[in-house]
Amino acid sequence: MKKQKTNNIFKIAIFVSLMVLNFSCKSTKSVIASGKASDKLSAKQVIKQHQKSDVDFKTLKARVKINVTQNQKEQGASFKIRIEKDKVIWLSESILGAVRMMITPNKVRFYNKLDNEFFDGDYKLLSNFVGVELDFYKVQNILLGQAIFSLKNQSHILSVNENSYALQPKEQSALLELFYLINPSHFKMDSLQMYQQLKRRFLQVDYKAYQEVEKQVLPKNIKIIAVEDSDQVEISMEFKSLSLNEEVRFPFKIPSGYKEIVIKTN
Repeated sequence: MKKQKTNNIFKIAIFVSLMVLNFSCKSTKSVIASGKASDKLSAKQVIKQHQKSDVDFKTLKARVKINVTQNQKEQGASFKIRIEKDKVIWLSESILGAVRMMITPNKVRFYNKLDNEFFDGDYKLLSNFVGVELDFYKVQNILLGQAIFSLKNQSHILSVNENSYALQPKEQSALLELFYLINPSHFKMDSLQMYQQLKRRFLQVDYKAYQEVEKQVLPKNIKIIAVEDSDQVEISMEFKSLSLNEEVRFPFKIPSGYKEIVIKTN
C-alpha cells in the first residue's frame, strides 16, 4: 500500500509540473468571458492576439490541491508550487515535503522521503509520460495557458467552435494531431487536445475558467483527461494563496543514501 501511494504521489507531481496552473486568492477576480467568436478574423489575427496574451511576470508562488481519479478511485494531495519564469519550476508536497521536484531548462529532478528514492535526469521521462517530446518551455506554456508549440512555424486552419476559435495545423503530423481552442475574450486557451493514433494516446487539457491576477489573465479551473489504450486518468486542480513577483526560494537537495529511480521508457 505504501508503494502504491508513493507512485500515485509521483504521478500527481509530474502532472502538476506538466499541465496546468490555476490560481485563487483574495487579490484575484474572475474573468468573465463575454467576447463572441467572429468568423471575420483570420488565423493570423487570432494567433497574434494569443501571443499577446502571454503572461508577464518574474516569479510566482501558490498552493495547489489536486484530485486524481483512476480506475474509479480518487486521491487528493496538496503541493506548494513556485516558478521563476524561463528558469525554474519547483513543487513540494505541502505537509511534510515528502515529495519534491525541480525542473530547469536542462534537468528534471525528483525525490521522495517515503521510499528514500530519487530521480535525476532529463526530459525523456516527462516526454514519455505524455507521449510528446517536451522541453522546459513547452511545460511552462502549458502551465500558463499558452499553445504548446509555436504557432508561427506553420500555417493553420481557423474555424469557430461553440464560441471558441478552433486552430489546427494546415498539415497535421502523421504521428501527432494537434487542436487548440482559443477564447474570444482574452485569447488564452480554452482547450488543448493532442492525439497519437499509432500509440492510442489522447490528452485533453481544458481551461474551465480564467481570472485576473495583478492585471494578468491566468487559468483558474483546470481539468485534464489522459488516455492510453483503455487506461484513463482524470485530474482536477485548484490553486490558492497566489502571489506574483515576490522573492522566492527553491530548496532542493537529494538526501544521501537514497536509491536512484530507474524508469524504463518505451
